[in-house]
Amino acid sequence: MNVEVNKILPIIKGHKSGRPIGITSVCSSNEYVIKASMLDAKKYNKILLIESTSNQVDQFGGYTGMTPKNFRDFVFRIAASLDFAPSNLILGGDHLGPNVWQKETSVYAMKNAKDQIAAYVKAGYSKIHLDASMKCADDGDPDKPLEPGIIADRASQLCKTAEESFQNSNKEFLQPVYVIGTDVPPPGGAKEEGESLKVTTSLEVEETINLTKQAFLKNGLQDAWNRVVAVVVQPGVEFGDKKVFDYSRNKAVELKNKIEKESNFVYEAHSTDYQLKELLRQMVEDHFAILKVGPWLTFAFREALFSLNLIEKEILSNKKNATLSDLTNVVELRMKQNPKYWEKYYQDNNEDELRFQRKYSLSDRIRYYWNDEIVSNSFTKLLNNLSECDIPITLISQFLPDAYEAVRNGEIKNTSHDLIINKISNVLSNYNYATMGDDYRK
Repeated sequence: MNVEVNKILPIIKGHKSGRPIGITSVCSSNEYVIKASMLDAKKYNKILLIESTSNQVDQFGGYTGMTPKNFRDFVFRIAASLDFAPSNLILGGDHLGPNVWQKETSVYAMKNAKDQIAAYVKAGYSKIHLDASMKCADDGDPDKPLEPGIIADRASQLCKTAEESFQNSNKEFLQPVYVIGTDVPPPGGAKEEGESLKVTTSLEVEETINLTKQAFLKNGLQDAWNRVVAVVVQPGVEFGDKKVFDYSRNKAVELKNKIEKESNFVYEAHSTDYQLKELLRQMVEDHFAILKVGPWLTFAFREALFSLNLIEKEILSNKKNATLSDLTNVVELRMKQNPKYWEKYYQDNNEDELRFQRKYSLSDRIRYYWNDEIVSNSFTKLLNNLSECDIPITLISQFLPDAYEAVRNGEIKNTSHDLIINKISNVLSNYNYATMGDDYRK
């Protein structure tokens, strides 16, 4: 099969040649986040990597209700509406493995994981994170980590399925590249405020690489091994409800030195949300060349909506016959009526604190409620109300001050759509600063 070179490979090659460049991985199914990311990538004529997670999108629909093909179609419809070049778009699958089926036996979980990864590859996903680190029901003591050799063997099985699926897929798709390893702690939750983070050691990195390579070669996956581009590690970055664990390059010196000895690998860093832009740049310089971001983008989306709700109140509260969206209160009510997306994460006994977490936590569990029918109707009402009036720059200055200059300079319009996109784009600018090297311009 004659296939086009995956466009992530030149980025990794450029980084390994000494250029401090990388790529941002946008992990979100939020339509406004995807729009903002495409407009940002279009502005800089760069590759855009959008990823979905194993529990978000799978062959059964995941919590979004979308299969990999559904998600691909969703993303490409947005791309078409923005005239964004499909050739500059890469889809990735994150933590693909037994994650969703940890309560099942390993045989059952791995069968579903293989079906999941096949569905991703057949849908055109070309960056695949192979993560078999999760223990299944028959894997022994759940409090002890799974043996590294078993993780490596299962990862190779998943890769073999991916390679076979690619051979039987659309010839226009890019040949997949792979990411191995996992972050610490496993995906699914932020750190508690008082906890400390364990930075991955160089010995753990070496063990992951060596065991996975052996398993790949044992399964005849030499060509696929040449397309393994990154190892997921914990560099010491995370976030809790109110606290950000900042990157400290002094704690990552060992990791930096280790990956410099590997000719084809960089690191992939998860949970980089809310890091200062200078720290993000330091991470790329220290070879964390793939930076994943998700909650920070939807946090910005939420900030924009709450600010627009305040603007709506200022404009329409005293208008006769005006019906306000009441969005902030509507989403709070729906979160209390349907707590399944936050109750395991926010466990404070104080109701005032829980209310605060539901609205403002950095983990942004509120992002699971924007597609709720009642919340969506309220959001639509907000947009319709604001579309019927001219949003004064005085209120933009008051409630969305970071958009004031952009509106005044004519860079964006004073519409709710542009104000939302601008808020998200401001987060993306931090990642551009970190990953684009000398090509970045604000």
